Amino acid sequence: MKNLILSIDCGTQSLRALLFDADGQLLDKSQVALDYVAEQPGWGEQDAEVFWQALGQATQELFSKRPDVVARIAGMALTSQRGSVVNLDENGKPLRRVILWFDKRRCFNFRPVQGLWALAFRLIGMTDAIRYFQSMAESTWIEHNEPDIWKRTSKYILLSGYLIYRLTGQYRDSVASQVAYIPFDYKKHAWASPSDWKWQVTRLRPEQLPELVVPGQIIGHVSAEAARVTGIPEGLPIVAAGADKACEVLGSGVSDEETAHLSFGTTATVNVLSAKYREAVRFIPPYPAALPGQYSNEIQIFRGFWMVSWFKKQFGFEDEAQAAKLGKSAEQILEERIRDIPPGSEGLVLQPFWSPGLKVPGPEARGAVIGFTDWHNRYHIYRAILEGLLYSLREGKERIEKSGAKRIRRIVAAGGGSQSDVIMQMTADIFGMPVERPAIYEASGLGAAMIAAAALGLAPDVQTAIKRMSGAPRRFEPNPTVHRTYERIYRNVYLKMYDRLKDFYKELHSDHT
Repeated sequence: MKNLILSIDCGTQSLRALLFDADGQLLDKSQVALDYVAEQPGWGEQDAEVFWQALGQATQELFSKRPDVVARIAGMALTSQRGSVVNLDENGKPLRRVILWFDKRRCFNFRPVQGLWALAFRLIGMTDAIRYFQSMAESTWIEHNEPDIWKRTSKYILLSGYLIYRLTGQYRDSVASQVAYIPFDYKKHAWASPSDWKWQVTRLRPEQLPELVVPGQIIGHVSAEAARVTGIPEGLPIVAAGADKACEVLGSGVSDEETAHLSFGTTATVNVLSAKYREAVRFIPPYPAALPGQYSNEIQIFRGFWMVSWFKKQFGFEDEAQAAKLGKSAEQILEERIRDIPPGSEGLVLQPFWSPGLKVPGPEARGAVIGFTDWHNRYHIYRAILEGLLYSLREGKERIEKSGAKRIRRIVAAGGGSQSDVIMQMTADIFGMPVERPAIYEASGLGAAMIAAAALGLAPDVQTAIKRMSGAPRRFEPNPTVHRTYERIYRNVYLKMYDRLKDFYKELHSDHT
């Protein structure tokens, strides 16, 4: 009986091949680590072939462990990191390394938006935001810095679309994967109309982009060449899923408009689904959800739980050495050190804008820590990092609610940081609401599998698949006394920090751009 689903999850740190049954049980997985090349500070690139070979290695290793399951696979789905772009020539060969989503290079030598769009942006005060978008568009940078490559670019696709191409031989991608500096209409979930300003900004042409497929539809079938490389059966149907964050929402058991999904990953996010188009931040669109026709309002903390890695690298060498001796992770050692530090880090408050972006609070923002005294140590800083991230996510949740969304009555948290009971309890205390942790850690891969299960007839619809496959979450209840402490700091200090520091941020920003 064909009742299993192969899910490919291509993340930032690894690519994973996951095997799920129709009840959401993870039967087995194989994982291949990924790295990146940084020729200059702030850059992030990798050869496209590395991702394809990682996919082949992961599936081959999975099938070598479980040869009995191959014949039972009904179909597969793929989810991937967002915003990583690939330039292909007319023969489908990569022209340069993939520019990864976290790459921060910027291009200032571009032609500004012309005509009526320029006038409209001036009237509504969006000129600076559009210039920022234009400076961050990888296509703009390539056109001005690598003109020969740009002239030879026949296809310009996201990493998800590239892997679909390698699996099927067709230039297609899911609607729910289109999160990047590309001419995508986030309201209509289609490529932008010919007159849209995004074509001017990105310098792209319609024929360079892939065909878009709605989540839950068959996007293609595994080719003979892909079957040879990966071991996946030739002709296996591939179901269009979505980007990693979009699939993580579903895989965490979230499918309604009254639940906020927190992602404690490299980029920390708060997501709320909606059947209506709403802008939590004016002129910044909601992303396409993995549920067809739905939107996902998302507030990002760009460097998010990457800040834990930053802290370990800058201050945690002693903790990492001790962790190695004790056979623990550095995070476990750090959590032991902060358990006895009172909520609020004894007056230390951190604003986690180490790497600001277009959305919130703005491109000029910087990180800040206030309240230092002579008794504070590095563990106070670590706890303040966690608290600052959670304050910011709470502010994002409230911003989404104020945009006209329904009141949030449930919170689910997933991603690497959610595996910590300390962080989960801190989340419940700061939000003042119960917080749930999904039963399965591989939430992005599971979300893709849920979409595939419905498409392949293993579940009557996606909503049923979500309920059946998500499992029983663990619930963390807020401590009322601790919440009162956090509420006072959040209202009286954290929410006021940005406005008080904004002018200083702008001054510092002008010195580095």
